[in-house]
Amino acid sequence: MRQVIQSRRTGKLRLQDVPAPKVRAGHLLVQTRASLISAGTERMAVEFASKTIAGKAKARPDLVKKVLAKAKRDGVGATLRAVLARLDEPLPLGYSAAGKVVALGQGLEGAFSVGQRVAVAGAGLANHAELNVVPGSLAAAVADSVGDEEACFATMGAIAMHSVRNLDAGLGDLVAVIGVGLLGQLACQLLSLAGARPVALDYNPERLGLARRLGAEAAFNLADGGHRKAVSALTGGRGCDGILISAATASSEPFEVAAAIARDRARICMVGLTGTAFPYQEFMKKELNLVVSRSYGPGRYDDDFEGRGVKYPPGWVRWTESENLAECLRLMSLDPPRRLDVRSLTTHRFPLSEAETAYRLVGGGEPSLGVVLTYDDSPPASPPPSFPAAEPQGQCSLGIIGAGNFARSVLLPELRKLKGVHLHTLSTRRGASAEQAGRAFGFAHAGADETAVLENPAINAVLIATRHDSHAELTARALEAGKSVLVEKPLALSREEINRVIAARQGSAGFFQVGFNRRHAPMAVKMRDRLAATPSPKFLLLRINAGAVAKDSWVHAPGEGGGRILGEVCHFVDLARFFAGSTIASVQAQAANAGAGSLEDVIIAMRFEDGGLATVAYTARGDEALGKELFEAYAGGGAVAIDNFRSLTIASGGDRKSETRATQDKGFKASLKAFTDAVANGGPPPVDETELVETSVATLAVMESLRSGTRIDL
Repeated sequence: MRQVIQSRRTGKLRLQDVPAPKVRAGHLLVQTRASLISAGTERMAVEFASKTIAGKAKARPDLVKKVLAKAKRDGVGATLRAVLARLDEPLPLGYSAAGKVVALGQGLEGAFSVGQRVAVAGAGLANHAELNVVPGSLAAAVADSVGDEEACFATMGAIAMHSVRNLDAGLGDLVAVIGVGLLGQLACQLLSLAGARPVALDYNPERLGLARRLGAEAAFNLADGGHRKAVSALTGGRGCDGILISAATASSEPFEVAAAIARDRARICMVGLTGTAFPYQEFMKKELNLVVSRSYGPGRYDDDFEGRGVKYPPGWVRWTESENLAECLRLMSLDPPRRLDVRSLTTHRFPLSEAETAYRLVGGGEPSLGVVLTYDDSPPASPPPSFPAAEPQGQCSLGIIGAGNFARSVLLPELRKLKGVHLHTLSTRRGASAEQAGRAFGFAHAGADETAVLENPAINAVLIATRHDSHAELTARALEAGKSVLVEKPLALSREEINRVIAARQGSAGFFQVGFNRRHAPMAVKMRDRLAATPSPKFLLLRINAGAVAKDSWVHAPGEGGGRILGEVCHFVDLARFFAGSTIASVQAQAANAGAGSLEDVIIAMRFEDGGLATVAYTARGDEALGKELFEAYAGGGAVAIDNFRSLTIASGGDRKSETRATQDKGFKASLKAFTDAVANGGPPPVDETELVETSVATLAVMESLRSGTRIDL
């Protein structure tokens, strides 16, 4: 299929052939018929991506600070790879479109139907692409009386509608709309339909005239300087009851205008991106209220609502983003004069093949308002994958499922350098990401359907780098197909999932390895070897200063990430097992009472069969400047310590020896090489699979201990 893509690094925009996406649970596969270019939002995104690295750094000093902190902690090389991987990620453009449903994901069978026309929303979802996969919460049915080129305005309409709701304007309230571009024009119409009295303010006389024709009670050109007196005359000297700032400017002039024309205790809603310095004295004297409107409405930026289908109770949240989207479409379907008129806002139409011309226009080629891209009605060709009959011999023919930032910055660069590895097929949810990463790292094939990896006999090994909830199922399916698997941690999120993997392994010619890379790190291997030569038992301390993860991250979602204990602490349970060289006998854990709804601070006590002990202290409360990981081991009168994989210290007999590294080596390269060599040579698994199951079960036991408050014997 074809999709409009922009390079984050160079800013170059192009229409590109990419693999078609695959529908998934809770989502719709929509064939696009029309999409709207947002002259404001998308132009800013395009302009930012077009900046040089220095320009991007100047525009986002907050990100520069994070990069410098990572470089200090992890080394320049690792940081540079992470930054470049992020810049190389393709940027899909568009967030407001309309089309026809061609497939339903599980759970939406009764909510939508194949062939139904829908409007869809969402940056990175409702793209300028022939096919889009969109969650059901960001789609709404389109009436027969509304054309596709009208319906593609629904997302912009929902943004305007939510800003109007934020104003809480009542019947007869005089509301000034500062800036009557596309968003301001929609807001003026919605205010008029709601019974308010919109007044348009702008510098563009043509847009002011359009606003008057579409329902604004009055329109004033800011260049004339008479807006204050005009508003005073309209209101008997009282001032506007509400003010909507929908201008796009680096200047703070809209706030100055708002303060001048507002009545006492008026409400001001900001929906456009402007300068944010405001005249304090006037705001204070009038006790003005300022609210910044959140995109389409309640539910926006909430992964539970948008991606997982969790609904808000209508008695508490009546107008969600989904309802705003649907209401805009309903208003478009009405007969004049109560109809939301978006046809009059369309100034240009381009076929998708001329998308680059359309963006040049939006970038300043000529005045524009609503710029619509149109699409062919025939669905893009998507032939089923065909697989050769021959199986690979004497090499690792690798298929990879998932290519997020971690895979692109860490795993793929290392795999590309390994000899004897054929990068066969890359599969990701987004076709654009698959195409870009596949081309960048030299894959023979790329697509958005994991069956091209799992069912292909030309592939004998699979690397799984998806989100945690899919690890066990994908691992089991690959093993059942006779392939060896390297699955990123964790192996599973439940004992049932672990049993699923075990059952698949018992009947498979392949083996599995978990991405516990730290046990392959050179310093960790030296520490293990030193401890192995020391009489047991060992006493181990593993301190992890992990840093906080945003509370709304998918990592914390129970059914998707499983939380940081299952998703990351498993690394250190495995590493303790590796250092101890003895079977884990029991686990007991205690968590801090953080009260924030996520589990990020925990102490884990582990006992081993040989009598050894390990304490894993994992916290998100520290400062990353201290370093993330510190491991200490005491046994037989000696001690060994690793500090953040930058230094190794051995103390014995009163002597102390240390070695340091300029950059970290956490064992990624060695882990990948061990796996691919074992696949190519037909040798045994690099790590005993029963030990990997043991550490995975022990990590689940940490959660069981927290729930029961008791020690869990394994």
